[in-house]
Amino acid sequence: MKKLFVIAGISVLVSLLTWIISACNKEQNTKQLALMQQEIPNGFPAPLYTFQDNPLSREGFELGRKLFYDGRLSIDNEHPCSSCHQQIAGFGTFEHDRSHGVNNTHTLRNAPVLFNLAWSSSLHWDGAFSSLVDEAAQPIHGSHEMGETYAGIINKINDDKEYRELFRQVFRSTFIRPEYILKALQQFTGSLISANSKYDKYKRGEYIFTPQENAGYIIYQAKCSSCHPEPLFTDYSFRNIGLPVDPFLNDFGRMMITGNTSDSLKFKVPTLRNSNVSSNYMHDGRFGTLGQVINHYRTGVQPSATLDPSLAGGISMTNTDANNLFQFLKALTDSSFLTDTRYKKP
Repeated sequence: MKKLFVIAGISVLVSLLTWIISACNKEQNTKQLALMQQEIPNGFPAPLYTFQDNPLSREGFELGRKLFYDGRLSIDNEHPCSSCHQQIAGFGTFEHDRSHGVNNTHTLRNAPVLFNLAWSSSLHWDGAFSSLVDEAAQPIHGSHEMGETYAGIINKINDDKEYRELFRQVFRSTFIRPEYILKALQQFTGSLISANSKYDKYKRGEYIFTPQENAGYIIYQAKCSSCHPEPLFTDYSFRNIGLPVDPFLNDFGRMMITGNTSDSLKFKVPTLRNSNVSSNYMHDGRFGTLGQVINHYRTGVQPSATLDPSLAGGISMTNTDANNLFQFLKALTDSSFLTDTRYKKP
C-alpha cells in the first residue's frame, strides 16, 4: 500500500511539473514580439517588399544580424555574409574586384551593396532572384562563397542557447529550420536603409551644395539620371554599358539566366548611393576608382549588338564636367549609415 502511495505521489508530481512547463512554454510562446515599423525615408516611393510574409520585429532583426556576422554559416567557419558585405563599403566588398570565398576561391562577380533592398524587384547582378530569402540561400550553398549546407549550419549553432532562444521567440519553434535562418537574414538585410547623405540633407533643406557639387548635380541630371533616377539612383533595369567581356570570367550577365541573346552582356544598373566607398566597380570589379568609371562612359564604351542605345558614342563630358560629377557622387555618401551601430557586428 505504501508503495502505491509513493507511485501515486510521483505521478502527481510529474503531472504538476508537466503542467508548469506547459504553462511556461505557453506564456513564452504567446509573448509579444517587439514589432518594428518598416523604415521608408521621406521622398522614397512605396517599397515593393513590405514584410507581410515575415513580420519585422526587433528580435527577428537581431537574430538576422547575429547570423549575418556568424562565420559558422560557412563550411570553414571563416566566411560569414559580412566577409563579402562590409559595412565600411556600404555592405559591399571593400576595395576588392571579386570577393574571397571558401577553399581559396573567388566569386564570379563583385559583391553588390546591400541597402534599400526592399525597393528592388530583382537581386544579384543578373537578376537571378526575386526575393531576399532566395537571394540569401545562394551564397550559403555556393561553392565559391560559403559552401555550407543547412544541416551543417544547424548542427553548429543548435547548442547555442542565445540562438535557440531567439529562434523560439521569433518563429515560435523549438527547432531551428532552414526557412527560419533565411527569414531572419531577410529581416536584417531588408532593413538596411541608406538615406542620409549630403544629397538627402540638401533635399531636406539641411545642407547647401558646394558650387562643384551643384554643377555635378546638373551634369548628373542631364547625363546619368535616365538610368540612375532619384531618389534610389537606379532604375533596377538590366543594361549593356559597353564593357568588353573578361576572357577569363566569360560572364555574359543576364543572358545566363534568361537564355535570350538579347540579354547578352546586360547587368543590373547599380545604385550610385555610397558609390565613393563601395569600390571596386562594375559587375566584375574591373575599375578601382570612380574616375575610371566616369572615363569609361566618356571614352571606353565598346559597341555591340545589345549596347544600350543611350550610350552609343559614349557620354560627352569635359574634364571639368567629370570632376564636378565626381564631387556630386561623393555627396551621395551616407556616412551615418557606414557607422550605424544598429548594423555592426553584435
